[in-house]
Amino acid sequence: MNLGIIGQAAGLFAVTNIDDILVLALFFAQGASDRGSTRKVVLGQYLGFAAILAVAVAAAFGATFLPESAIPYLGLLPLALGLKAAWRVWKNHQTGESDEAIAKEGGPSSLAVAAVTFANGGDNIGVYVPVFATAGIGGMSVYAIVFLLLVAVWCFAGKFFATRPVIAKALARWGHILLPVVLVAIGLLILIEGGAFGL
Repeated sequence: MNLGIIGQAAGLFAVTNIDDILVLALFFAQGASDRGSTRKVVLGQYLGFAAILAVAVAAAFGATFLPESAIPYLGLLPLALGLKAAWRVWKNHQTGESDEAIAKEGGPSSLAVAAVTFANGGDNIGVYVPVFATAGIGGMSVYAIVFLLLVAVWCFAGKFFATRPVIAKALARWGHILLPVVLVAIGLLILIEGGAFGL
């Protein structure tokens, strides 16, 4: 196995997924009171990233399941999830629930995490395709293995940040508000940067 390719794969993953650590920390914090939440977040992260890899590998071989013009519209996924979460926060405040009670409503579903991961990684596909196409099958396999191993590292880092006492306390208090804001921002950023709807 070529150490150069492993290093390149690790660097490429880190550069294209650095923002996922914040999102993962928010998801882990959201499910802090739910016993199965960690498993759901990790499963969702792997499902979302596996979908990114599948599309990138297929495109590297010439198959395009997702036309390039459709990628900016993936921003609608985190935007919709963020608006739904914001609606839930607003509705709970209307009924007089405390911030702590809202924060303890349970964690995200695996599918929600997967949808956000895939939508947030839509731009990664455009980066991965040329790299995979020039790496050949052996190199592409190394990239895929390194990426999948690093997803676990990213999940660990997100969980680590979400459980640090100072950060955990802040996320427990404000995470239910911060998560919708971050999801809406990610959705809008994807839509605007991609030029969706003529933006």
